[in-house]
Amino acid sequence: MTPLQDIQFFLLDMDGTVFLGPHAIPGAPEFIRFLHDTGRRYLFFTNNPSGNAAQYSAKLQRMGIGAAPEDILTAGEATARYLAHETPYRRLYVLGTPSFEGELRRWGLEPVQEDAEAVVLSFDKTLTYAKLEWACLLLDKGLPYIATNPDRVCPMDYGAIPDCGSMAALIASATGRTPQFIGKPDPLMARMGMEKIGALSGKTAMVGDRLYTDIEMAHRAGITGILVLSGETQAADLKHAQHAPDHVFLSVKELMEAIR
Repeated sequence: MTPLQDIQFFLLDMDGTVFLGPHAIPGAPEFIRFLHDTGRRYLFFTNNPSGNAAQYSAKLQRMGIGAAPEDILTAGEATARYLAHETPYRRLYVLGTPSFEGELRRWGLEPVQEDAEAVVLSFDKTLTYAKLEWACLLLDKGLPYIATNPDRVCPMDYGAIPDCGSMAALIASATGRTPQFIGKPDPLMARMGMEKIGALSGKTAMVGDRLYTDIEMAHRAGITGILVLSGETQAADLKHAQHAPDHVFLSVKELMEAIR
């Protein structure tokens, strides 16, 4: 286990770790300033693809957290990168927000209704029955199936709402098909993030609020896993963890104090 004081690179989950809904988690702005002032590199890292990097940057700045778009990697961008660089699929039937569709277009991919080459599922707050119906029909025909992230819920300040993993479960119930998930816990996303900030695996930590995405990815990627209990995971859940986190804190405020 790498001592906390020796960690120089931080992949920071956002939903449930840095903020809940429109509000920063207490101590989060101070934690980010602490990392900056002590020369530690960090990248905001989220499985929520409903917004792009510029939108997340603006949201963080409204909370008093300085972050440029290049300081952020979303599952939407990771999925677009994967599709553009690792697959031949360019015409996509997309279940996702307009922002996610814009991210795909930025990478030269085309959301379409007809003649799709693959089905792509994302956290979609614009989801309709018509979208689900057409996606299921395409999947029944055998089209490749990719999804941004396996999170079951997205924590908000007013409660937990269904996320991409729950939408995938609904589709699996109807079709028997499960997607290839690109976001956490796939170590591919960790590698993308580490490359973006020039991180060394022995000095990198993933900080997040979910065992089955954040901590599982840290395990698969061979980096330190730090769990905060400010979002989805509760202390009682730790006894059922497939892979235990290296460190557990109530929030990033306590993590900052421990590093100090």
